Amino acid sequence: METTYDVIVVGGGPAGTGAALAAAENGARVLLLEGTGRLGGMAVHALVGPFLGGIRSSVVQKVLKAIGGRTVDFAQLDVQLYDLLSSAGVTILLHAPVVDIIKEEQQVKGVVVHAAGRKQTFTAQAVIDATGNGDVAYMAGVPYESGREGDHLLQPMSIMYIINGIDPERRFLCGSEEEARKKTVGGQTWEDIVTEAQHNGELPPTVGVVRLYAGSLPSRAIVNATQINGVDGVEPSDLTHAEIDGRRQAFQIVEFLRRKLPGFENVYAELMPSSIGVRETRRFEGCARLEKEDCIKGSQFPDAVVFDAQFCIDIHNPAGSGQAVGHDTTKQGEAEHCRPYQIPYGCLLPKHVDGLLMAGRCISASHEAHASLRVMCIGMAIGAGAGAAAAWAVSHNCQLRDVDASQLAEYLK
Repeated sequence: METTYDVIVVGGGPAGTGAALAAAENGARVLLLEGTGRLGGMAVHALVGPFLGGIRSSVVQKVLKAIGGRTVDFAQLDVQLYDLLSSAGVTILLHAPVVDIIKEEQQVKGVVVHAAGRKQTFTAQAVIDATGNGDVAYMAGVPYESGREGDHLLQPMSIMYIINGIDPERRFLCGSEEEARKKTVGGQTWEDIVTEAQHNGELPPTVGVVRLYAGSLPSRAIVNATQINGVDGVEPSDLTHAEIDGRRQAFQIVEFLRRKLPGFENVYAELMPSSIGVRETRRFEGCARLEKEDCIKGSQFPDAVVFDAQFCIDIHNPAGSGQAVGHDTTKQGEAEHCRPYQIPYGCLLPKHVDGLLMAGRCISASHEAHASLRVMCIGMAIGAGAGAAAAWAVSHNCQLRDVDASQLAEYLK
């Protein structure tokens, strides 16, 4: 197997998929390294679906077409992504965790993979960190921040899982806090039913919202409700606690659904994820930083590489349940709405390290802006921006910081 490429993408989730596809379509020889045995990131390992986030992106549309839309088939998503990327010429290596980088002065030159007791080195003109936690950027010494200002608390983790046994004629779905305030069961709003159960101990104290998304069959639903606060997704001890506590919460919620929802009397947990879902860890310092106000007002930038991103500022409460904004003892808070915004290339580009781009939720952004951009379709579009920029740098034989991002807009849109 070759060891030298134009572009190396580390991480095979949505951001890595977007990065690898865009780089290959723009003429680069691309290696995608994934530390596990499956592509798809949190979608396959943590059962996170559907793919959320409004975006104007040719790459995202191509991926969604290949996988059959935003509703994820968790069983075959990894194969669908493999076929799409390999047909574009991407070399894919699974079970290839990156444990170190090759760096000369301030230039990242490649990465080191450790598998089955042996190490292998791969070099490239550009490396794209699509690991979610920003593992490559961390090893490269890029400064970062975590959590919100003041107390540095991170958004909680969640176990998402699939239930079956719903009566299709009476299936109840609720996708957000806003819907929970409007939908009723037996004359009560779903929010009131859940909050009451939270207060009387039927539900865990951190579970104030029970979201039920449509599954692949009318008898199924995807549950997004568990919430584990006060944990850091880069600490193994925290992850261990979160995995076990989250799964315990999941079964408690199943019992609650059986009691409270007509048509759910016979539901059961059909499929649990292999990994807990992590919303937020490190956010790395870039040449630019996306702020909350940029999302709220719909900022545009001359070096934009992501276009018409739109998702609410969805901050799962780091210190309680529901949303962080507007939370009190009677209601679960609310997400703030955004106008379609752009993300500048500078947010992907480290200030003082060359040869490296960030993609996905580890880019340079505030805690609040991150809460909007962290969803999968926007993350994939960020990856596409990084991949197209890396390929441009290769074809023009220049540093990543010298890329003319305006030249990428036509392809990316």
